[in-house]
Amino acid sequence: MAVLTESRAAVIQRHVIFALVQNKPGVLAHVAGMFAARGFNIDSLVVGRTESPDLSRMTIVVTADDRVLDQVRKQLAKIIEVVKVKDFMGLDYVERDLMLIRVNAPPAKRGEVTELVNLFRGRVVDVAPSSLLVELTGTEAKLESFIDLARPYGLVELARTGVIAVPRGKQKD
Repeated sequence: MAVLTESRAAVIQRHVIFALVQNKPGVLAHVAGMFAARGFNIDSLVVGRTESPDLSRMTIVVTADDRVLDQVRKQLAKIIEVVKVKDFMGLDYVERDLMLIRVNAPPAKRGEVTELVNLFRGRVVDVAPSSLLVELTGTEAKLESFIDLARPYGLVELARTGVIAVPRGKQKD
């Protein structure tokens, strides 16, 4: 009698996690060190103040399977300065990334580039003789789409904040 075994391949997905941490020196280094020591890759890491001066909020984006994600959450929760850890998987949430991008835009192409910026609901925040500095916010996918469409004009410089995210409305913790 043959025994059938079910082989389950690990499904790797993008996860947005937030950690509420004590606002103290060295916490960011401690968290980043935990990721590095265990070989976990961070796609994006943003840290900022919260409504409480004693707490900071870390928004971490990782691409991992469920096993690795579970390890990440458990290891984060073990860090003394971490108050709370939550994965947004399965929750309805709003995420944003901010990008400043300088695009080649000589006078002959400036109208085309400006039209592209407007289509993405961006803003031109600086004009130089041969380029435009554009501010754009949205999801990572939206920003990547803009980059792909702006690339033919020539990308001069690019800076991004990384993802921040907050659950929509009132949801259970």
